[in-house]
Amino acid sequence: MSPTTETLSNHVNGDVLTPDHPEYTKSLHRWAINAEKRAAIIVFVKDEADVATAIAYAREQHLSIAICGGGHSPTGASSIAGGLVIDLSRYMNGVRVDPVEKLAYVGGGALWGTVDRTAIEYGLATVSGTVEHANRCGRVGDLQASFVVPNLRLASRLTLAGGFGWLCPEHGLVIDNLAQVTVVSADGVARRASETENPDLFFGIRGGGCNFGVVTEFVLRLHPQRRTVFAGSVTFTADKLESIVEATKAWFPGASPKEGVLMMPTCLPDGTPVVVLYIFVNGNEKEGRAKFKWIYDLEPFEDTAKEIPFELLNTIQNAITEHGNGVYWKGVTVAGPDYETTAKAHERIAQVAGDGRFTATAIYEWWPLQKVVSVPPENSVFHRIPRPNCLILIGWPGETNSEEKVDEARGYAHEIATLVAGGVNEVMDAKLRGYNNYDPEGIKDDKDEVKDKAKTNFGDHYPVLQKIKKKYDPENIFNKWLAIMPA
Repeated sequence: MSPTTETLSNHVNGDVLTPDHPEYTKSLHRWAINAEKRAAIIVFVKDEADVATAIAYAREQHLSIAICGGGHSPTGASSIAGGLVIDLSRYMNGVRVDPVEKLAYVGGGALWGTVDRTAIEYGLATVSGTVEHANRCGRVGDLQASFVVPNLRLASRLTLAGGFGWLCPEHGLVIDNLAQVTVVSADGVARRASETENPDLFFGIRGGGCNFGVVTEFVLRLHPQRRTVFAGSVTFTADKLESIVEATKAWFPGASPKEGVLMMPTCLPDGTPVVVLYIFVNGNEKEGRAKFKWIYDLEPFEDTAKEIPFELLNTIQNAITEHGNGVYWKGVTVAGPDYETTAKAHERIAQVAGDGRFTATAIYEWWPLQKVVSVPPENSVFHRIPRPNCLILIGWPGETNSEEKVDEARGYAHEIATLVAGGVNEVMDAKLRGYNNYDPEGIKDDKDEVKDKAKTNFGDHYPVLQKIKKKYDPENIFNKWLAIMPA
């Protein structure tokens, strides 16, 4: 029998917070302030039994549920106004490595930084995001839901919705390296899911995200990894943009799986337009500088790239991914490096950032995709296309958290995304829509251009996902991100 409101805290091993608790306000904090919502109850769960109790209580009291792993999604998928938050970040955040089997057992509230530091002690690593404090829908920290510059907390949404990162060219997406998950479904039952155990659930959750329950543990495949890599940022004046794009166009088709570049047309804090390249080579500094001679030949005015411990790779963007500010993002895909569209987008970025009220950046992900797209479409819910992602980020100071500010940022992000994509028709084309983890609205469709988002994004897999949804969540209580309607 599920507990009453008065006795909920006596039925869980973790912590139950309501608005009168001294830690309540702090517990609402998320990476992006616009993702913070005032929940009725927050349950910091310690185990699967706590998760089941929280689900039962929410269903009995007719409360909507949100799952928080790392709270790194600006969509607000880890928050709920007036509902119940199942938060895994306080207690279910550990990482254990089996070096013989090359597996990492990761709590649903873990951070990528913990995964990286723990695994590399054994000379191993897995594919992660690009920020150490990411964690997205349950989420492995953010495995269930995450962010690129997003991509810090483990990994929940990041993991379950795909998962791009520096090691993708070598090892595929995060979901391609997922060996097993433990999921607490709507009925409160904890189930293991893998290729051989509950394979339908395992199929659905790798791309379908937190539609099927709360992931309390991820088991990730690990790969041998050298202890140091070459990585960092190089910055150019805006007049170098055409040379950078043309050089990237020549480099990208032949790029090896051990290298990658994030290209960011953006502005300095004083509004000066610049182009920042975050570069990575899975090798030493001599190899890195040789691989990227084409970049250094363009004479950057700043260079922070150097040989660093592998576990610091996902910290190189920390300075631009601080907690406590407003964030709105929008993703699209691009055919490849193109100067005309990039220049138009950069011009608008400079205009948006010019008065200091907003920051604006476009992040072009120049990672070789051959490994990612080698997985047959029928084997994966994730929509794999050989087109790189571009993420448009609009930010503003943390003291301002109003719907008007979000609406203004939304308008800028969509406008720049259209310029990046080369025209509104490309943005509206479902085949070219951005990475699901960069979807700005989650289930909130009223201000976005696509109304039936889950059906659009999951395409031919949607009917199968609907059947899986009916089996594990027939009442659709897990509906905070691209909600799949039960068949």
